[in-house]
Parts: sequence; structure tokens; C-alpha cells
Amino acid sequence: MNGHLSSQAFQLFQKYIEEHCGIVIRDEKAYLIESRLSKFLIRFGLSSFEELYNMLRQQKQAALTEEIIDAITTNETLWFRDKTPWEVLEDQLLPKYIAAIRQGMGGKIRIWSAACATGQEPYSIAMCIDRYLLRHGIVDITLNHFEIVATDISHTVLQLAKMGKYDNITMARGMTLGYREQYFRQEGRTWLLDEKIKNSVQFRQFNLQNSFIGLGFFDLIFFRYVAIYFSEALKREIVKKITNSLTKKGVLILGNSEVFLDYNEYFEAEYYKNANFYTVRGGCYENIIRR
Repeated sequence: MNGHLSSQAFQLFQKYIEEHCGIVIRDEKAYLIESRLSKFLIRFGLSSFEELYNMLRQQKQAALTEEIIDAITTNETLWFRDKTPWEVLEDQLLPKYIAAIRQGMGGKIRIWSAACATGQEPYSIAMCIDRYLLRHGIVDITLNHFEIVATDISHTVLQLAKMGKYDNITMARGMTLGYREQYFRQEGRTWLLDEKIKNSVQFRQFNLQNSFIGLGFFDLIFFRYVAIYFSEALKREIVKKITNSLTKKGVLILGNSEVFLDYNEYFEAEYYKNANFYTVRGGCYENIIRR
């Protein structure tokens, strides 16, 4: 077996991966393909990456393509990633959402966590909402008034997310003592998430290159540290689709370190405690109006 990735093979897989999941592997990241896909050469007894590529193209096995994408995808995530988005949710958004629910807006407040990986972000959203309600003594509104949808392209990470089971290393990445004591119980080396929180999130496999129409409309979308892996053209396309998937006063939250230069066409930027969040232009918090 020749485990070396030739320039030709790199270009073939570079195009293949972008075609199937939108991820752009830069030239300087060629080692990712070589290191993460070499196991498939061993598994199928292939002598080169060109053979692996030809097998993928000729056999067109959806399951194998999914495995390839799983191997390439970087599922970097942690609990309550960045501090300020959660302050925005608690201080700026939840009071408005609660007021809207009490005014009989109809339907649930819908929140989407895009590229959710193993579930830390959507579960953080659910815990943040539930704890807010408890801390403020709100009894007429519950977590059931919120619909949290979490998507990822990887079937593997979604299966892990649905289990709601995490090891000590994962729990150490962003999880505070207060949240851990309130929403988890320990069994040996495993931490089990509270069933109420686990059941409040709907996980779906979804490719961001596809149409968003089937997902419906959302009041809030977390689209954080995802676009950094995409081409500029795909980024623009996804932002446009996100805009069309938000309610008329919908809010978009990006990663703290992400730069959103072209927001003016669709969004108004708002600032709170050094955090940026983006509201669809023309929207207002007083009346949530579905498209």
C-alpha cells in the first residue's frame, strides 16, 4: 500500500469533499485527507488514494461517502461556547420571547442549532432556557414552549448527541458546576443528561448545501464556527437561505471570532456586552410575525 497522497489525488478528494458537504480543504491542509482517509486504504486493501477515489465514484455508496465525510469533518464543540451569546439569549432575547408567548403569538419559539456536532450547543440552549425560567420563578411558561432543532451532516455525531452521555473530558470543556449538578447525574465515568433537557431537542441529519424549506421558520438561529470551512460563494448562499428561514424579527448568532462583513444587506447588527447578534432588517421585538 502506498499511503502517500499525490497532488492529483488531493485535488480529486478536495473537489469531492466540497461537492458533497461544502467543506473546502485548503492546499496547506492536504495532510488532513492523507491522515484521516488512510484507514480506508487499509480497510479495502487499496494501494493508493486514487483507487479509493475511483471506488467512491464508481460504486456510489451513500454509506461510504458518509463515512468519508465523517472522517474529514472537524466536530469541535464545547458547552456554552463563548460567554456572550448566552448573555444575549438570557438578557436580550428570552424576555422578549416570554412576553410574546404570553401575548398569544401562537406556535412555539423555534431555535435552530446548525452543525450541532455531539449536541453541546443545543443542549446548552435548552439548559439556559430552563434555568432562566426556574431562576425567575416563571411557572406559566416551560421548556415545552420552545422548539429546539439541531442538525449536522454527520449521522455518527448525531447518534452520540441523541444519547446525551458524556465523559469527564467532554464535561470539563465549558460545563460549569452549577449546570452539571442541576442537569446531569454521574454513572461511573459517564455523565447522563437530564431526560427533560434531552427530550427538548430534535436532532436531524442535514446538509447545509440543501434547501432549508423543509426546516420551517425560526426565531433564532445559532450558526457558529461553521462557515469558516466553506467557500465564499457557499457562505453567501447559506446566509441568504438563513435570512429566508428567519421570522421577520428573527435573530442570527455567529461565533464571537467570526467576521460578518456583508450583513448590511439582510441584517441589522446589535451589540450587547461585547457580543454581536444580527436581526433581520425590518423586524421588531414587539411583534413576532411568521412569514
